[in-house]
Amino acid sequence: MKTLSASVWMVMAALLLSGCLFPDSERAENQIPYEDQIQSVQTAVHQYRESTQVLPIQTRDAETSVFMRYPVNFRTLVPGYLQSAPGNAFENGGTFQYVLTNVEEEAEVKLVDLRSSRKLQEISRRIDSYRSSNRFAPVNGQVGPGVLELNYEALRYDEVATVQSPFNPNHKLPIHMATNGDLIIDYRIDVMYFIEEYGMDGFSEGDDLRWLLVEHSPFVPAHSKPITVKDGEVVYMDESELSDLSQN
Repeated sequence: MKTLSASVWMVMAALLLSGCLFPDSERAENQIPYEDQIQSVQTAVHQYRESTQVLPIQTRDAETSVFMRYPVNFRTLVPGYLQSAPGNAFENGGTFQYVLTNVEEEAEVKLVDLRSSRKLQEISRRIDSYRSSNRFAPVNGQVGPGVLELNYEALRYDEVATVQSPFNPNHKLPIHMATNGDLIIDYRIDVMYFIEEYGMDGFSEGDDLRWLLVEHSPFVPAHSKPITVKDGEVVYMDESELSDLSQN
């Protein structure tokens, strides 16, 4: 059983090749999702598409989460369409990966907050260590369909490991394990908050409400599983209910 998805390892490898996980990432300007930088990349993407009829992306395979499947390829945009990659992009030592969503239509520029990758890597190492001397994965039970609660005591944590939510500075998000071994960030509290804040206009019970987060934020919910509302409760979606499994 693997402990990190292929998309996580691809991101980690790219960062490590630059010398360290996030070079210069402690600089405050590299940790802020500036709207003008996002808009400049959006404009460049549109201009590139108009000129070439293709998108400036590094296409991943279909098993990669839809939210990380289309990273912006700044090598094709610089210098013809952009002077340089934004300072907060990981290519320039920042903590964000620029990605595209809705590629068949608007090709919207969004951000993946890569700071959570540090915690995922740390947990993955502890899981690997645990499994080297134990027969089973360190899990307590099921959180939802296809999602397992990690046994953090077995992994030598004093409390449940969390990552900072990119959607709400007051939210700390738990980390779980999918049944295929991928580590999953639990965005359900963010979804609840966005429902309260924005309502569900355009969405219905049974829809994948991760897209509600994307609609009202510059970020995408990386390392996630489909989330919906059933009987008034925000829950993980059974993947068999999805109309397009390739977008998980």
